Amino acid sequence: MAKSLIEDTQEYVFNLLTDKLPNTFIYHNYTHTQRVLKSTKELIDSSEITKEEAEILELTALLHDTGYTVSSENHEEESVKLAEAFLKEKGVDDNIIKAVSDCIMATKFDEEPTNKLEEIIRDADASHFGKKYFDEASEFLRKELELRNIKNYSPAEWRAENIKVLTEHNFYTEHALKNWQPRKEKNLAKLMGKKKKRKKKLDVEKLKAKYKAQYKNESPERGVQTFYRTALRNHIKLSDIADTKANILLSVNAIIISVVLANLISKLDTNPYLTWPTIIFLSFCVISMVLSIIATRPNVTSGEFTKEDVENQEVNLSFFGNFHKMELKEFEWAIGEMVKDKDYIYKALTKDLYFLGKVLERKYRLLRITYTVFMIGIIISLISFAIAVKDNPNVDIEDVIPETNTETGFINSKKDSGINLMI
Repeated sequence: MAKSLIEDTQEYVFNLLTDKLPNTFIYHNYTHTQRVLKSTKELIDSSEITKEEAEILELTALLHDTGYTVSSENHEEESVKLAEAFLKEKGVDDNIIKAVSDCIMATKFDEEPTNKLEEIIRDADASHFGKKYFDEASEFLRKELELRNIKNYSPAEWRAENIKVLTEHNFYTEHALKNWQPRKEKNLAKLMGKKKKRKKKLDVEKLKAKYKAQYKNESPERGVQTFYRTALRNHIKLSDIADTKANILLSVNAIIISVVLANLISKLDTNPYLTWPTIIFLSFCVISMVLSIIATRPNVTSGEFTKEDVENQEVNLSFFGNFHKMELKEFEWAIGEMVKDKDYIYKALTKDLYFLGKVLERKYRLLRITYTVFMIGIIISLISFAIAVKDNPNVDIEDVIPETNTETGFINSKKDSGINLMI
């Protein structure tokens, strides 16, 4: 069965756009052509036109954007050239070819239609203005312009461009005015609502920025407040680090002493040459533990202040050690007196910062001594053990390093089978 001219044209346009249209055309592609054809048929059904005029409109809908395969500029003229060549090849009457060419040229947005056919094709080509898929089509067109390096619109700029286009655009046919115009107005109202909302948001942001800048200009003390906040936070963090280091030393030395007491002490009666190395080793461990405890041991303060101390601004009420023994009413009165005077607050913060620094200096000084003692103790202990073993050539190394039972996973001593340790 022979194909109709419309079917042949559909196949021609599909193959042409598939093979020669760059993939950057994500709006002006075959999907757009199908939508225009569908809208054209919708307008044809509601219009009193002849069968020949209907064919002209359908051919125009299919061929009107084929010129994009040749050039983006003056694509209507290129579409006319392609349409004339194709239709002549199909033996179409010259009058029909002329009418199709005129309708293609009428799709230029800045041209006014001169007859009923041109009005129909213009409305069909812009039918997406009055459709629910307007947002989707509009976004595809924006992305196409970006991919083709024509113009990169921001969402706000594209919204303004769409508002301008929809405001200036007019439908011509009765069907479009009745059925598509209401949806077009909704789309326009939606765009304007977003624009208004965006403008309101920008106004609020500008107002916030204005007051923020004004507040900064009027409050130079913000820098001072930031200094105290940052300095106090850093001091507290450093204090936590020091306490953690001291706890690590305490735990390590406690484990070492437990292991030595459980394994080495019981062997001293049969290995007296290990006595002094063991004493040296344990002594350094104990000294390290004592120093760690001293570094983290809190100082107890009086916890009381007098009315004269507050009036003379000599007490730091930000530290609990200066008020923990006071009654609530006395503390509330003292705080009330302090907040009345900005200088008193800064003075209290300065004292707090100073004494925190003093505590930190003491902690880190003791920690340095502790780590040094621990390091020296390990070295001296290893040397003393080595000397003790060297000075006793008859020592069996297995008397010092117990044998491991590979079957049970326990350490077995040759001379004292009663001591078993799990590895």
